[in-house]
Amino acid sequence: VVLGFPANNFLSQEPGNNAEIKKFCTREYAVTFPMFSKISVKGKDIAPLYAYLTQKSENGVLDAPVKWNFQKFLISRKGTVITSVAPGTSVNDAQVISAIEKALAE
Repeated sequence: VVLGFPANNFLSQEPGNNAEIKKFCTREYAVTFPMFSKISVKGKDIAPLYAYLTQKSENGVLDAPVKWNFQKFLISRKGTVITSVAPGTSVNDAQVISAIEKALAE
């Protein structure tokens, strides 16, 4: 399942409210996956979810600070972090597909 967490941490690219962001993402990117409320993904007000995803001290696996919008995290069925995928890397990239297939096989 893909989950979207909009954030306004990058040059104010998500200034709208939750409804506006969902409408924009649906219209411009044909998003059909669940979109959550806007949160902070870095900085002093980082959301607890992103503190877990981005800090090895929290997730026990890796440090993966969010560098830009569309950074992706692959999470196991048990809720553990498997890897982080760079913002510019497509979800159709062979390495991403391989990591997903491996996670699904476990």
